Amino acid sequence: MEKISRRSFVNKFGMGVGASVVMTSLPSFLTAAENNQHSYTGKKLNVALCGLGNYASRVAQGILASEYCTLAGIITGTPEKATKWKSQYNIPEKNIYNYQNFDEIAKNKDIDLIYVITPNGLHKEFTIRAAKAGKHVITEKPMAISVKDCEEMIKACNDNNVQLAIGYRLHYEPTHLEIKRLGQEKVFGQVRYIEASLGYKIHDPLDTKSTVNFSDRNEWRLNKKLSGGGPLMDLGVYCIQASRYVLGEEPIAVTAQFGKVYNKQIFSETEESISWQMEFPSGATANCNTTVAYDVDRFYASADEGSFELSPALSYGPFEGKTSKSPLKFPVINQQQTQMDEIAKLLLENKKLPNHITGEEGLKDIKVINAIYKAAETGKKIAIL
Repeated sequence: MEKISRRSFVNKFGMGVGASVVMTSLPSFLTAAENNQHSYTGKKLNVALCGLGNYASRVAQGILASEYCTLAGIITGTPEKATKWKSQYNIPEKNIYNYQNFDEIAKNKDIDLIYVITPNGLHKEFTIRAAKAGKHVITEKPMAISVKDCEEMIKACNDNNVQLAIGYRLHYEPTHLEIKRLGQEKVFGQVRYIEASLGYKIHDPLDTKSTVNFSDRNEWRLNKKLSGGGPLMDLGVYCIQASRYVLGEEPIAVTAQFGKVYNKQIFSETEESISWQMEFPSGATANCNTTVAYDVDRFYASADEGSFELSPALSYGPFEGKTSKSPLKFPVINQQQTQMDEIAKLLLENKKLPNHITGEEGLKDIKVINAIYKAAETGKKIAIL
């Protein structure tokens, strides 16, 4: 069999291309040995991470495995983290910044892009500062906590001639590219109904598997000013995204309901659970749910001539699924590495990033999220303009 490289794999399945390929014959690209067999020898995109929380470590590992990126710098408000990351990732002292001297990065020609992985409420500040410094930006999802913030971020990047991407890792994941193809190409006819749910049960702080300590009052996800909301912002955005890209449509109206609050002391500012329903121009509907009260990770789509589903569906995977005709089985990839490589390749070639990962895409999600919160608060159907 002809050897299939990582690059040829991404070319076939990146950017929403739905070629019909027998995926079970493809190797996994997750192993360190495979990832270290880099063939690219040209200029790499030098990336600085802004905010060194749990997810930043995943991104850092993805960059280390990438062909087109280098982890060149860090920005952190915690001196201890700066010391640890400097040693662990061999970061030059001149490429280490804190939140006070961050703007000096404009003078550093060894940084091309800044990946903002701070709490949601700080995305706007650091995206705008990065743009003014002349650096391309990736910001984690959700893009920001308000429509106004998103619009200001987009304007700042446009005004400073830099590109802005949102960290939509699943846009490069082969299982999700396939469900997007199944829906948008109407392989089973028009999709009429979608169910999408993502949630996890909050763990005991002594549980080493937990990455979020909800008993810590300083946990930023419990602070509405920093988070913008609860699991809808953090997890529910994946349900919104999947519904939108499977249908290839934008929701026109939503209804929503807050779930029962089991721990009122912890969840005094943000929701613990929320359910919502989206209506689309084709007549399709999506019924979604997100929570930190219990574990759920599922996607299901029913169409005129069949169905398709995933479980696990929206987390880090590995994803499992089936259609009404056959199993859905794709190779496991390093999601962060693939996302970084695909973005880097375009920036290195001075090409425009695709619309589906830009700030305009992030803005669309925030408009839906705002409508969901308004619907839950008022009990009314809210139109999305």
